[in-house]
Amino acid sequence: MRAGTKAFAVVSTLVSAAIAPGKGNAQETLAGWSFQMTPYVWATGLGGSLRPLAAGPKISIDKSFGDILEDLDVAFFVTGLARRDRLVLLGDFSTSSSSRGGVVPPGIPAKGSLRQTSLTLLAGYRAVSEGPFTLDVLAGARVWDVRARVNAPVVPIRVARERSFADPVVAARVNLRLAPGWSLLAYGDVGGAGIGSRFTSQLAATVNYEFSERFFLSAGYRQLHVDYREDGMRVDLRMKGPLVGATLRF
Repeated sequence: MRAGTKAFAVVSTLVSAAIAPGKGNAQETLAGWSFQMTPYVWATGLGGSLRPLAAGPKISIDKSFGDILEDLDVAFFVTGLARRDRLVLLGDFSTSSSSRGGVVPPGIPAKGSLRQTSLTLLAGYRAVSEGPFTLDVLAGARVWDVRARVNAPVVPIRVARERSFADPVVAARVNLRLAPGWSLLAYGDVGGAGIGSRFTSQLAATVNYEFSERFFLSAGYRQLHVDYREDGMRVDLRMKGPLVGATLRF
């Protein structure tokens, strides 16, 4: 499977379905459908390792959001949701490109760059809807486009590789109304199983405040992990950190 960053962006715009926080009482439009869209800022740190080729060096990464912000080239994150009765469509699109320093064995200074784009698309069923509590169970796929590069001038070594792949994913999403205007969202998924990556997972939790029927703000925490290994290429990364989002219902 092969897909570029532009293709991901086009698909995500057309589908516009994501892991967005909110309650189940969105304004009904288009013959019973309700929608919401959430661009968000994700202050993600990055940990793990990159190895573009089996014969190439592996670079270890352990950087905070502040470190990454200094080297960030581009970043864009958006989520959304579409629902009709008990049918739920969700998705999440994120892309970022950055470069940062690290070391390769036995401690040689090196620089690694990473461009990652992921698109998660899920469909599911609202299994529980009791008063202030809802539970959605979902299944779908997460598509990745990853480009890893390692440059060690002292050796000298310069290797790069790009790979696109898709992971099956199963997920659960819980929403709890805490008080008038306030709600709590918890989301988790797992996938991979060697079909695309060896393993991928995502966890997110947000507290949400509704300013009006069409607009609310959210703050919380998100972690996204992928462990991909094939033909000597290894990308084992964990991106995690706080997030802030603004949601529009329509």
